Amino acid sequence: MFDYHMHSWVSFDGHDTGLALAQAAQAAGLKEICFTDHVDYDPLGQMPNMAFDTAQYCAEYDALSLPGLKIRRGMEFGLLPGNQAQFRRDLARRPFDFVLGSVHFVDGLDVYFQEYWDGKSVFEAERRYLEQTLECVQVHDQFDVLAHLTYIGKTAAHPAPRPVPYSQHRELVDEILRILVQKGKGLEMNTSGVDRCGGFLPTADYFRRFRELGGEIVTVGSDAHRCDRVGQYARDACEILKDIFGYVCTFENRQPIFHK
Repeated sequence: MFDYHMHSWVSFDGHDTGLALAQAAQAAGLKEICFTDHVDYDPLGQMPNMAFDTAQYCAEYDALSLPGLKIRRGMEFGLLPGNQAQFRRDLARRPFDFVLGSVHFVDGLDVYFQEYWDGKSVFEAERRYLEQTLECVQVHDQFDVLAHLTYIGKTAAHPAPRPVPYSQHRELVDEILRILVQKGKGLEMNTSGVDRCGGFLPTADYFRRFRELGGEIVTVGSDAHRCDRVGQYARDACEILKDIFGYVCTFENRQPIFHK
């Protein structure tokens, strides 16, 4: 089993050390993990620093080793329609094995909080989130895998957390998936929504459609910010992806490895 989306206290919102998270992964029976600490930027400049410190990152992970556990080093970059140059600068900080692209801000607002939701129905909030995700994947080429495509389904301000229904946004989602396929990018099955909104982020029907459209790269990540969430529901996610694709991917030096 693999967990390719984890945050230690190197991330602004993480809580535990890299060693503690790695030990939790080992205890959970995982074979390989990747730390993907946040590099996010508030487009309105109202939030505190959300980009990890490179020196702290290197000190936390470069010497980290546990027997029987393969440890990779990655990052999660917050995609915005106009921050491609910033992305290139952050990629030059150090070598990475794996880079997630994610969308947390829409129209300058963090979708996790109430201000984004004010004046919108659930459908409208989901729709606008997916529209901006489409804008981002159209202009960004530097990430390896799109993280938690339906992240908005689990956010704290969501009035009725739910997995974003593919059927209600089919054409828009299909366009996002087609671009990922065209660019050779992957799709993450993020497990953090299972006990927060009742489903994976995104759910299995998105992955079946991704496969139909020619998608090949798929990863599993818990989005753990604490030890008790490391590897959570990873076995279930791997089984679903095995049924659809026949494999799950890991990465080394930004290249996918297919585990059949």
